Amino acid sequence: MSTHSKTTGFGPPDFYGIDDLLTEDQKLVRSAIRDFVNREISPQIEDWAQRAEFPTFMPRKFGEIGAFGPTIPAQYGGGGLDAIAYGLMMQEIERGDSGMRSCVSVQSSLVMWPIYNFGSEEQKQKYLPKLASGELLGCFGLTEPDHGSNPAGMQTSFVEREDHYLLNGSKLWITNSPVADLAVVWAKNEQGRVQGLIVERGMGGFSAPEIHNKWSLRASATGELVFQDVKVPKENRLLLADGLKSPLQCLDQARYGIAWGVVGAAMDCYYSALRYSLERQQFGKPIASFQLVQKKLAEMLTEITKAQLICWRLGVLKNEGKATTAQISLAKRNNVEMALKVAREARQIHGAMGISGDYPIMRHLMNLESVVTYEGTHDIHLLILGNEITGIGAFK
Repeated sequence: MSTHSKTTGFGPPDFYGIDDLLTEDQKLVRSAIRDFVNREISPQIEDWAQRAEFPTFMPRKFGEIGAFGPTIPAQYGGGGLDAIAYGLMMQEIERGDSGMRSCVSVQSSLVMWPIYNFGSEEQKQKYLPKLASGELLGCFGLTEPDHGSNPAGMQTSFVEREDHYLLNGSKLWITNSPVADLAVVWAKNEQGRVQGLIVERGMGGFSAPEIHNKWSLRASATGELVFQDVKVPKENRLLLADGLKSPLQCLDQARYGIAWGVVGAAMDCYYSALRYSLERQQFGKPIASFQLVQKKLAEMLTEITKAQLICWRLGVLKNEGKATTAQISLAKRNNVEMALKVAREARQIHGAMGISGDYPIMRHLMNLESVVTYEGTHDIHLLILGNEITGIGAFK
């Protein structure tokens, strides 16, 4: 029940004893990923972020620890784990950095999951083991320059030829794209139906320029996908993916992971603020002794605890196959907003030091400004809930 520890380097708040609801296997997975983050990410992340550098050696390390495709069956190289174990992994990786978790989320939820769910046996055998090991890195092409929240308006399209499809169009704000070996791309066929194609690096006419000058997710590789008469073999179409519902199902998987992940970012900010408040002296005593600082810490712990309970319950529902899109939207929206508020309050407690790279606060805060927008913006998730509540869609 302890909320801080000066010996471990990280004190995970568990004010409501949620650990009692976890299985031993789930706790073992969390512990392994926590140790991995402490060893491989936390010591170097500030340097990567300051230099806006994606560490290209990390995918192999994520593969070795089993972070890619943890819910995919072991026969395809996955971990065969349940939804709560996956959530805990995302929580620990995002405690390290949102950009690192984004890399893993995309690979697991937006590349491996659609290949596993919509792909042929040949596609599963060809791609999934190498994606699981980190030998291959993937990205997910849905968002376009003119179509973010309205994916149905996408303009990327393909036409059928004798032995291939001819793909044209572009995608924007694509995590992993500059370093990815393949892309799961969503495009319209000649009938205007959205379908999925696996596009590999090296195919003629396919490029993935990087986006620079980001204030957010600086340790993540973000870019475009550009298709100019790209010949995609017919065996690269995801035959079971038909219509816009297919990529939206992928987004549900990713949003679920985000709901857990941002709790990790909030935990890291909370713990840093708690530790700083106990060490920082003003007016002859630690600032933790002042009422307003205690108010901030108490509210942070309260909000983190509520978000943890949402995640756990959503994980149970997901394991039972009952989690709905609207329930996932509620969790994603609530928990990202919570993490942003915790990060901002933590920034206040750190005073001027809160903006320095000696502490993780500003990096988390800037990262979360992307997380609150991607995989469905804050307002779009509100409207998904509004539609669920009233039965009236407010999108059009």
